[in-house]
Amino acid sequence: MKKFFIAVAVCVFLLLIASAGGMWWWFSAQKPLTSSDTAISCQIEVPKGTTLRAVADNLKHQGLIRSNTVFYYQGRLDKVQIKSGTYTVSSDMSYNDIVALLQTGTDAQLIVSIPEGLTASKIGSILEEKGVVSQSDFLSAVKNKELIDSYHIPAESLEGYLFPDTYYFLPDSDPKDVVRKITDNFFEKIRTIEGIENLTDEELFELVTLASIVEREYRVASEAPIIASVFKNRIENNIGLYSCATIEYIITEIQGKPHPEIITNKDLKIENPYNTYMWRGLPPGPISNPGLVALTAVAHPAQTDYFYFRLIDPQTGTHHFSKDFEEHIDVGNLYTKKVSSN
Repeated sequence: MKKFFIAVAVCVFLLLIASAGGMWWWFSAQKPLTSSDTAISCQIEVPKGTTLRAVADNLKHQGLIRSNTVFYYQGRLDKVQIKSGTYTVSSDMSYNDIVALLQTGTDAQLIVSIPEGLTASKIGSILEEKGVVSQSDFLSAVKNKELIDSYHIPAESLEGYLFPDTYYFLPDSDPKDVVRKITDNFFEKIRTIEGIENLTDEELFELVTLASIVEREYRVASEAPIIASVFKNRIENNIGLYSCATIEYIITEIQGKPHPEIITNKDLKIENPYNTYMWRGLPPGPISNPGLVALTAVAHPAQTDYFYFRLIDPQTGTHHFSKDFEEHIDVGNLYTKKVSSN
């Protein structure tokens, strides 16, 4: 009898393990097949009368989902009613994303490309123009405390953590879902940067803040680590960053004025904590949303003794780097004479 109870107990234990493993597999199979940077997309034709099983098999055959079996049975449980139409489905879409699309009756997926170096307000403008979400609702979500706290970001906004990339959205999406998707992508992408996993939340915030400035200053990718080294050297020596990009941020994002054609001496005297001509160290937060080039450059800056840089070729975007102020001024004078002689 004792052996019988032991056998029953073992069977129950194995069933529990199998059940837990099955649940894990079931929910994992509903996640996107790939990340956004390796995603493929295909047009899926859904003629009138097509069954859910046929759609699931087609999605699996095209390499867009993990499991046609899970997709089919979960769809049955959710009582999904697919509508005929032509849909563009991407392998970085989850089960919920695909199901939502298949119930619209039209190819409603919107492709949105967000360039490097934009502010949250400019990203919101693009999303509104594409019909994803209104700019105001997007900005409200960017400043949502619950969302910010969920990522352990020591700030009052997700500015800087909105990763520039190409995204797929549905029209009139939930603003918080849009922000989550973009921010989740940020944390996924930065894992590729060596050593970043060792940073505290505050250290990562400082890295993102400086990277947001480097993003707005560099034009040639190979120069980004050198520009990062200039700013690092200035911070370590208690010298102001003197970044015109921070002045532009004050004028356009805080004062709400048009982008200035030139930065004047009057602009350099604006009383604002983001003015790196008046205040030493980093500004209170990011001034843009940087890409991997700028983020990597700040995480691994070049080792230099430069303290200054100046644009010398607007066409190629290259800079001259200087150790002392006199050389910096001399290069500026030479550049001015070269331009005036042309």
